[in-house]
Amino acid sequence: MTDAPSPLREHLGPAAPYARALVVANPVSGRCKGESAAREVCEGLRRMGVATGIHMTSGAGDARERVRRLETETELVVSVGGDGTLGEVLSGLWEATEAGRARVKIGVLPLGTGNALSLDLDLPRDVDRALEVYAGARTVALDVARVNGRLSFLVIGVGPDAAVVERVHLARAGPISQWAYLPAALRVLARLDPARLEVDLDGERLSGLYGQVLVSNMIHYGGLVRLSPERVLGDGRFEVFLFRRGDRAGLVGYVLRGLLHRLPGGTCEMRRARRVRITSERPVPYQVDGDPAGTTPVEIEVTDQRFQLLVP
Repeated sequence: MTDAPSPLREHLGPAAPYARALVVANPVSGRCKGESAAREVCEGLRRMGVATGIHMTSGAGDARERVRRLETETELVVSVGGDGTLGEVLSGLWEATEAGRARVKIGVLPLGTGNALSLDLDLPRDVDRALEVYAGARTVALDVARVNGRLSFLVIGVGPDAAVVERVHLARAGPISQWAYLPAALRVLARLDPARLEVDLDGERLSGLYGQVLVSNMIHYGGLVRLSPERVLGDGRFEVFLFRRGDRAGLVGYVLRGLLHRLPGGTCEMRRARRVRITSERPVPYQVDGDPAGTTPVEIEVTDQRFQLLVP
């Protein structure tokens, strides 16, 4: 059964690729180029015949709240900024969809410090090329997971990586660069108290304990470490990387393996799962998509909702 054409769609005619679009931008992203880039995207979509609105974010949570109130006729939302902006757009759409809103396609103009998903998918940073992607309307399905009640579309880390993320955010005084993670990682290693994590995958308790776990929907972790290129974005599961060792030598070895594109391997194995539960005797920190999120236990479940992400 096909959806009946909307009145706005009929008014615009067949040449317009979308009935209505909304551009959501972080104005300070890309060294404060976010606003000008967003206006270029907006004008480009209007030249295609698409009725387009624009929203400049004013702080954390603003993009999510705006997208939650998405107009019914909107068929495209473009995120201009980094992974944080895209995450808020997805969270708003996730909540709006659960409330019965119409499905939309998602475009990305990656301008932030961290653009992990755009690196995986080779999304253009140039406005003209990005507009070609939006007009082409080619999509991939993107899984998202519910993590102790919040949304994840990139990676959940439990163990030392989350301790590093926590340190970086405590010292944050503006945009975070990749170099900020190196001194934080050295401090975590210097005071390391190895984690001992228990893991359940789809209801099955795995034998043994783990020093670090990544539950991932991405390939380029942190921009440098490469996880398995066999990642599948829309199969209803996340890839689970299980690192047996939690000592200094073991963790450094895993990083080196990632830099050499050799993960999984050695004492790191990869499984796929829809539901993941991670527990520990003492509280161990975890992070969600690069943000500190709390301590164990962690309950992760890939949802039935898949987003349609525009790609070249």
